Amino acid sequence: MTRTPVAATLLLMFAVPSHAADRPNVVLLITDDQGYGDIGAHGNTMLKTPTLDRLHGQSVRLTDFHVDPTCSPTRSALMTGRYSTRTGVWHTIAGRSLMDPGEITLAEVFAANGYATGQFGKWHLGDNYPLRPQDQGFARTLHHRGGGITQSPDFWGNDYFDDTYWGEDGAPHPATGYCTDVWFAAAQEFIREHRDGPFLCYVATNAPHSPYFVAESYRQPYLAAGVSEPMASFYGMIANFDENLARLLATLDELQIADNTLLIYMTDNGSAAGWAPNGPAGAWTGFNAGMRDRKASEYDGGHRVPFFVRWPTGGIGGGRDEDLLAAHIDVLPTLVELCGLTSPPHRAWDGVSLASVLRGDDGGPSARTLFVHSQRLERPEKWRKCAVLTEQWRLVNGVELYDVVPDRGQKTDVASSHPDVVSTLRSAYDRWWESLEPVFDDEVRIGLGHASANPTLLCCHDWHGEPIPVNQDTVAKDPAQNGYWSVDVREAGRYEFRLRSRPPGTIQPIDATTATLRLGDVERTIAVPSGADEAVVSVDLTAGPAHLATEISGGSRPARGAYYVEVRRVSE
Repeated sequence: MTRTPVAATLLLMFAVPSHAADRPNVVLLITDDQGYGDIGAHGNTMLKTPTLDRLHGQSVRLTDFHVDPTCSPTRSALMTGRYSTRTGVWHTIAGRSLMDPGEITLAEVFAANGYATGQFGKWHLGDNYPLRPQDQGFARTLHHRGGGITQSPDFWGNDYFDDTYWGEDGAPHPATGYCTDVWFAAAQEFIREHRDGPFLCYVATNAPHSPYFVAESYRQPYLAAGVSEPMASFYGMIANFDENLARLLATLDELQIADNTLLIYMTDNGSAAGWAPNGPAGAWTGFNAGMRDRKASEYDGGHRVPFFVRWPTGGIGGGRDEDLLAAHIDVLPTLVELCGLTSPPHRAWDGVSLASVLRGDDGGPSARTLFVHSQRLERPEKWRKCAVLTEQWRLVNGVELYDVVPDRGQKTDVASSHPDVVSTLRSAYDRWWESLEPVFDDEVRIGLGHASANPTLLCCHDWHGEPIPVNQDTVAKDPAQNGYWSVDVREAGRYEFRLRSRPPGTIQPIDATTATLRLGDVERTIAVPSGADEAVVSVDLTAGPAHLATEISGGSRPARGAYYVEVRRVSE
């Protein structure tokens, strides 16, 4: 399933239209784990979001907009206009958060049409070549690794404040300040640099994802108002985002480009910590806009999210709700039409353009049936944590049926009263599932030995197999866990593998007497000197796909995999 990134090829294939400079700039904002109810304008009387509330009043709002119930799947669908599972992504870890590089991304489409492209914050679709944002169409990037700051692929010791992130050069870049402040500052610098346009600026904050770290000044007002932790810090992280949004909007105004900037705000799944119905007695229990459940759920609280669009020059705005059924897969087709882009050859989109709806024209997509599911497994399972959606109905897990027109909270299962609807929606799901099945046994592979990423650092976050050490605090306990990486040796030659229990730059003895490397048919076991913080294995490799596994053993701890492996092609 490994393919060469196509951005450079696209730029050569498609001439930039002469009117490119007149096209709108695009700012796409997505927060992490903020639900539909985590906005003041949606009825939350505790959380203060004055900038989002103002943007709500200036935007067209899609009030029945859906994403996947968790992070990586939503992001892959947003980037490609295709259901996430088709792209190889149906989990947030374990090699199943890696997006097939053969997909044509939103950034590649915009770059091929003469746009400057920048990505700031969370990527979560692969940390290694050819899966990184700079491999997938973003010429400028500043991002953390993995699914969140403090996870195992992230720069060791990051804690949201004064952290180190990665740029388009593949190198670490120390930053000063709180993470959300850093992302927005970098985005504003990019916007200023490309003020004459056109540009695509993708700001994907990791806030308010856990761990819920934020300055005391942001969380304390909510603690004082009776909000318990972790919700108080969760709200504080959103308040900080709101302030940063105000600064970004002010920058667009200052540069006099706000009117011709198409700005989208959305989130990636339902609320993670903004709704706690079983919280302490007498405490604020959050607000979920009347929906059932939250992040990772197949009920609407897990995947119905805010979606605001503002583009004054394009006639989109003014504070208007549109209640048609829509989803993340529609964003790319919609932007292509609104911006007048030439669409390069791509795999068929699952989404449709909503341009006419956003403009307020007559028409729009006909009645639709959409699908969401949460497949946090090595291989998807049919009917697992899924929902079939129409404007009226939700078929949940293939057996429960809800009429969401009168029952937005999905409290009354009416399946027994509407067997014909259940049958129709089950048949639609069957066809959808059959269309996904061809990718279930594919593996998206990490490239080794490519000139643009030599050396490359592999992390246990991307092991196939569970459980795996997702967070740095788990890695620090040296758990007896292991798995394999799916890799593609890009160039034959001599390779050096440095097996470590901590990433390079962090001194920690690996506490082992032997270390073993297995890659395809190659297996090497070496002795590990006492006190060594790495075991170095050199092997000759032929080009091609393989599974890579390691084992360190013989010390005071049980046998386990090397959580980090630095791979370098040293000669042909």
